[in-house]
Amino acid sequence: MEINKNISWSMFDRIAPTYDKANRWLSLGIDRYWRRRLVAQLPKDAAVIVDLGTGTGDVLGILAIQFPDGQCIGIDPSEGMLALAEQKLSNFRNITLQVGHSQSVLLESGSVDALTMAFAIRNVPDVAASLSEMIRILKPGGVACILEFSIPKSRVIRLFYLIYFRYVLPWLGGLISGDRDAYRYLNVTVEGFPYGDKFTALMTDSGFRNTRIVPLTFGIASIYIGER
Repeated sequence: MEINKNISWSMFDRIAPTYDKANRWLSLGIDRYWRRRLVAQLPKDAAVIVDLGTGTGDVLGILAIQFPDGQCIGIDPSEGMLALAEQKLSNFRNITLQVGHSQSVLLESGSVDALTMAFAIRNVPDVAASLSEMIRILKPGGVACILEFSIPKSRVIRLFYLIYFRYVLPWLGGLISGDRDAYRYLNVTVEGFPYGDKFTALMTDSGFRNTRIVPLTFGIASIYIGER
């Protein structure tokens, strides 16, 4: 399958109406747990928190609850996804939504205490540029927490995982969304992502320090943490 990450936002516009439903079914609801674990890694005193690739705002809603006195900013290139996020999060007064890309964030340098990014870094055309932009907007001592799929180390779990991602997920995702290509894209980008130590090395090269990995659910997903 040919991948053009420069226009992946248009694919997310297409699947936006069924995106949340597909996530719940395809992950059996465990993605909600993963997102809560992501937010739990952030410093409790963070005042300005950015969620890059916010999508329909699942992580942003958790942030708004966990940081009721903070300013929570959700940024995503897909206007279709942001429209749904606006509907879902309309009761929160500490949330701001922006159309934008993680490679070029319209925020001042050193203005952010913490940031999250869930299941979006693999869609970025230039991962190094995105990581450098995170460094730019974070304050000294600020923390970035990135949640992404990874490949399990166990051979048995990895076998079933890859069978699911390559064959079951595109079929089921296509059935729910009517867009099988979008879920074939998911499989291709997950398998091509530099997960584990390769990704923390990219973070270090971009200027992050004290990088570490929190594996989730047998290594199916991982949280990558780095400090400015």
